[in-house]
Amino acid sequence: MTLVNGPKSAAVLYSSLLQSCIGSNAFRQGKSVHHRTIIAPSALPPDLHLSTKLVIFYSHFGDVAAARRVFDGMLHRSVVSWTAMVSAYAKNGRPREALELFALMLRSGARPNQFTFGSAASACAGARCARSGEQVHACAAKGRFAGDMFVQSALMDMHLRCGSVVDASRLFAEMERKDVVSWNALIRGFVEHRHYSDALGLFASMLRDAMVPDHFTFGSALKASGAVSLLSNVELIHTCIIKLGYLDNKIVTASLIDSYAKCRSLSSARVIYDSMCEPDLVSSTALISGYSMDRNHSKDAMKLFCKIHRKGLRIDGVLLSSLLSICANTASIKFGTQVHAYVCKKKPMGDAALDNALVDMYAKAGEFTDARRAFDEMPHRNVISWTSLITACGKNGFGEDAVTLFDRMVEDGVKPNDVTFLALLSACSHSGLMNKGIEYFTSMMSKYGINPRVEHYSSAIDLLARGGQLEDAWKLVQKMNAEPSSSMFGAMLGACKIHGNVPLGETAAKNLFSMDPESSSHVCGKMLRGPENYWRKHPEEKKFVTVSYEKVMVDGDEISQAIPISIIRERKYQSSEYRKRREFGGKDTSYAQATTLIQARGPMRSVPSCWSMGCDAFYSAEWLTTITI
Repeated sequence: MTLVNGPKSAAVLYSSLLQSCIGSNAFRQGKSVHHRTIIAPSALPPDLHLSTKLVIFYSHFGDVAAARRVFDGMLHRSVVSWTAMVSAYAKNGRPREALELFALMLRSGARPNQFTFGSAASACAGARCARSGEQVHACAAKGRFAGDMFVQSALMDMHLRCGSVVDASRLFAEMERKDVVSWNALIRGFVEHRHYSDALGLFASMLRDAMVPDHFTFGSALKASGAVSLLSNVELIHTCIIKLGYLDNKIVTASLIDSYAKCRSLSSARVIYDSMCEPDLVSSTALISGYSMDRNHSKDAMKLFCKIHRKGLRIDGVLLSSLLSICANTASIKFGTQVHAYVCKKKPMGDAALDNALVDMYAKAGEFTDARRAFDEMPHRNVISWTSLITACGKNGFGEDAVTLFDRMVEDGVKPNDVTFLALLSACSHSGLMNKGIEYFTSMMSKYGINPRVEHYSSAIDLLARGGQLEDAWKLVQKMNAEPSSSMFGAMLGACKIHGNVPLGETAAKNLFSMDPESSSHVCGKMLRGPENYWRKHPEEKKFVTVSYEKVMVDGDEISQAIPISIIRERKYQSSEYRKRREFGGKDTSYAQATTLIQARGPMRSVPSCWSMGCDAFYSAEWLTTITI
C-alpha cells in the first residue's frame, strides 16, 4: 500500500475499515487491518484516533485483553480513549476492572464526559455496588452531567439493579426530559422487582404523555399483566400493538403468547401462534410453557413438540424442561422417558434446570430409583436439585434418606431455602421423625435466618400432633406470627381424637368450624365424646363420609377411584395386605381377590427405565411421528 497522502490519511482509512468490520462482524478482517498498521512496510506512527478505534473494535468482539494491550500502548489518551476502555470492561462482564480504570482516569486528571459516567454507572449496576454508584452519581453532579438524559438513564438503571426502586423513581421524577429509554428502564425495573401494579401504572402514564412505546415497552407491560393475570390489560395492550404495527415483531408476539397463557386464555395464545408465518423457538416455548400450567392441555403440548421437531427447529433446554414438567404433572412416564432419551441423544449435559426437571418428573411419577440416578449424574447441583430429591424422598416414605440428603447438601456448601425446609419437615412428618423435624424447624430460624410461613408452621404442628405432643402443638399455634389455617386445626382435631384429648380437640373443632363451616370434619368433632351414639342420632350424615372419590392420574389419563374412608376408627399405616384390599374395592375385598387383580394388571410401571434399556432403545428419529399421545 502506498501512503500517497501521508500517515494521517492512512490512519483515517484504517479507522474507516475497522468501523466497517465492526458493522459487518468481520473479526478476522479487522485483525488483518490491525496487523497492517504495526508491521513494516505499512506500519504507521502512533495515532490517537486509530488506537481508540482499535480499542472499540476489540471491545465489540469481546477481546478485552487485546483492547487493554492497545490501550496500554497508547502514548497519549483522550477522554474518548478512556471511555472506550471503561465501556469495554463494563459491557463484557468485568465491572470491577471498569471501576478501577474509572478511578485511575480521575487520578490522571482526565475529565469524564457523559458517556464515561454512563459506562461507570453501568459498571456499578453490573457489580451490584450501590455505594460506588452513589459516588459516581455525586461525581456526575459535580461535573454538571447529572441532568444529562443519558447519564440519568444509566444512573436509574444502576439504582434499580442495586435494588433501590425508591431512588430510581425519585431520579425519574426529577428528569426534565424523558425519552422512551428512560420510561423502559423504570418499567422494566418495576417488573423485575415484582412491582407489577406500579409498572402498569407507569405504562399508562407513558401513553397519557403521548410517548410512543417500542417493543421493549410492550414486552415489560405484557409480562406485568401476565404476572397478575389481568386478561383485560393484555387485550388492551394487544390492541395497541396492532395499531402501532408491532405484531410482526417476534419478541412482542412471544410476549403476547406468554401473557395470554398466564391469564389462562390458551385459546387466544394458540390463535396468535397459528397466525405467525414462521413460529420460532421462543414463541413455541412460550406456548408449551402455557400448556404446562394446565394439565388439560398436556396432549396439545406434546403434539406441538412433535410438530416443531418435524420442522427441524432447534430445541433448547427451556422447552424440554417445560415438557418434562407436563409429564411430571400428568404422570405420563411413557412420554417423559422418551423426552429423557431425546435429552441424552441431542442435548449436552450440564443444564441445571433441565436436570432438575428430570429429577422432578421421575419423582412425581413414583420412580424414586430413576429420580435418584438423575440426581447422582448431575455435574452441578443447586438448591433446587437437592430440594427436588428431598421432596421425592418424603413423598415415597424415605424420611431417613431425606435427612441424610439434607446433611449432605449443607456439607456441600449449598444453602437451603424455605422450600427445602418445607420438603424436609413434610418428609419428617410422614416418617414419624418428630424430634428431627422440630430440630430442623428451630434451626431454619436460628441458624439460617428464614422466617417460617404458614406451611412451615402447619408441618411443625402436624409433627408434634402425630407424636402425641398436643400441648406443645397448641402452644405453637398460639404463638405463631401468621394467621392459623384450617389444615392446622384439622391436624389438631385428628390427633386429639387419636390420643383421646377431648378438651383440646373441642377447642380445635370450634376454630375449625368457624373457619370452614362446610367441612365434614365437624362430624369428627361431635364424635369426640361418643361416635356410636352420634351415628344413631344422625344417620343422615353417614352417607356423606362413607365413601369419597379422589382423582388420580394413570399414564396421563385422569380417572376417579373410590376410596372408602372411616373417620370413626383410628387411621393407621396399613399393612401390605390392607393396602391391596383398599386399592381394589375396600376392606370387603378379600386378599385373594386383590392379589388376582394385581397379577392381572401387571406391574405398575409399563415403561422400562431409560437407563436400564439405554436411550437408543427409546429414541429414534421416527418416534416423534409415530408416538401415540
